Amino acid sequence: MSEMIDLLLTRRSVVAGSMTQEGPTESDLQSILAAGHRVPDHGKLGPWRFILFQNEARKAFGEVLRDAYFAAEPDDGEERASLETLRFLRAPTVVAVISRVTAGIKIPEWEQQLAAGAVCQNMLVAASALGYASQWLTEWYAYNETVDAALKLGEGERVAGYIYLGGKAEQPGERVRPDLEERISRWTAP
Repeated sequence: MSEMIDLLLTRRSVVAGSMTQEGPTESDLQSILAAGHRVPDHGKLGPWRFILFQNEARKAFGEVLRDAYFAAEPDDGEERASLETLRFLRAPTVVAVISRVTAGIKIPEWEQQLAAGAVCQNMLVAASALGYASQWLTEWYAYNETVDAALKLGEGERVAGYIYLGGKAEQPGERVRPDLEERISRWTAP
């Protein structure tokens, strides 16, 4: 058990741009997805799904990102938009985690969204446990209707995050974190 606590206390995201192209094996990727799939899920809804980008699909989706960026920001110019073609090439595997909210049921929408966030976090922890670099990003393309259409998102669906998975060129350093004691309060009866 102490290994798990150590992992949780030391896990670090690795910037996608610094990842190596040694990504997860198919078996390890399945383990990462299975860990993501095993989160608290009020009502057993499974309010998430995965879209995988590997190999040539990363480059092809870069063209979608370029076109979507240029349509949203034409004043930035074609040259700037063309940089978006490289976005998914930063890591050998990118997983879009899609939140799938079912409206009008007894399970609050907020809980369904939180479940998709828990999927992302479990995937980061699993990737770290397996020795891979990982980063959870949204960036502009998680909020773009053209990209949503290319992902074929349905009603109640939105991107919870893009999980970048790759190798580590070096161990990530620690970063400054908020003081834990400042985040803790204890409720007392009035």
